Amino acid sequence: MSRVSLPTIEIGGEPRTRGRQYGEGARALIRTSIDYYTEAFGTSSGLTWSQVTERAAAWLEPSRAFAPDLVDEMAGIAEGAGIDLLDVLALNARGEIIYDGTFASMTPVGRDTAPAGPAGPADNAPQDEDDAPDGCTSFAMLETASGDGHVYAGQNWDWRYGVRETVMVVRVVQPGKPTVVMHVEAGQVGRQGANSAGIALNANGLGGRFDHAVGVPQTLVRRRVLDCANPADALDVLFRTRAHIASNALLTHREGFAIDIETTPGANGWMYPTDGLLVHGNHYQAFMPPQLAANYRPASPDSLIRVPRAEAGLRRCRDADGPAETRKLIHAAMSDHLGRPDSLCTHPDPARPAVRQWATLLSSCVDLTAGEYRVTAGTPCDHEYELMPWNLYDGPGADA
Repeated sequence: MSRVSLPTIEIGGEPRTRGRQYGEGARALIRTSIDYYTEAFGTSSGLTWSQVTERAAAWLEPSRAFAPDLVDEMAGIAEGAGIDLLDVLALNARGEIIYDGTFASMTPVGRDTAPAGPAGPADNAPQDEDDAPDGCTSFAMLETASGDGHVYAGQNWDWRYGVRETVMVVRVVQPGKPTVVMHVEAGQVGRQGANSAGIALNANGLGGRFDHAVGVPQTLVRRRVLDCANPADALDVLFRTRAHIASNALLTHREGFAIDIETTPGANGWMYPTDGLLVHGNHYQAFMPPQLAANYRPASPDSLIRVPRAEAGLRRCRDADGPAETRKLIHAAMSDHLGRPDSLCTHPDPARPAVRQWATLLSSCVDLTAGEYRVTAGTPCDHEYELMPWNLYDGPGADA
């Protein structure tokens, strides 16, 4: 494992092999992640880590049916880190476990399977609003909006401040598929990133409970999107996969295409850029799922502030003179503090217990034209974008 400011690791080969490389290289970070979620689950629900992994087992077969290679990769991570497969699965399904309060009536559902009907009235939010799945403000900026003619994608990744020491960047070189660069919590096989085929994926939690069927964890869905060689295949993954929880996916392609898909265990909605710019937060912007329409309230009301503030800041890029100025303006936009601590650049709220404090763990700015992947090692207001040690289009998989 090498370091910029964040830990980085490169893995390659067949699924189990690259998993072992990941587990061995990130062993300490993975154990730190388990320690944090042991405390977090204990505080929020009274569950021990053993009980968490028992519940994670519900996602094993749906995950294997959807992506057996990624389950093999998780098994390799477990071997390399000296832990159990269910420990790794729990880290990958942590949002699903946090979000779902009922386990007795779960029925496995996966790709190409019709969704089960609602088990009862849909809940609008998790059992505890501090346990809502990922925050985040994502953007796509096409060449008509960037000032320098480049295509950009990125986001502020907001999540629990306590996992900041587990954030890392992984490069995956995999036979027959594009090379992927992604930022994750240690032990996860997918989250947000970009690939050598010129596709970027940024994602945001949406909230709202739909039913109690077991769908595919978001980390696997997102990684499968990043494994795609063209945007049509990526859309196919998002529309044909029955995920367990609602989540927003913003796809950007280097040839000047972007689409945002609000995915739910039921219907999906979608939207396109306006004047080359597309921004999404943590509320439904493209449509309103009928299961939630009667009493919907955003689980993260500050999303209603973050989205227009990001849009206003990013519009300034239209007049940028070159990539350096464009990046500077993106950085300034994503550092906005209106509503602090729950602002676009989110900071821990000292009024909350430490285990429930939120922050922007990382801000990303990916230049899909140049293949440059940049992130901040923490809040963007306090950190500059750092160039990761790999160009998206260099080396194996660049032509996949």
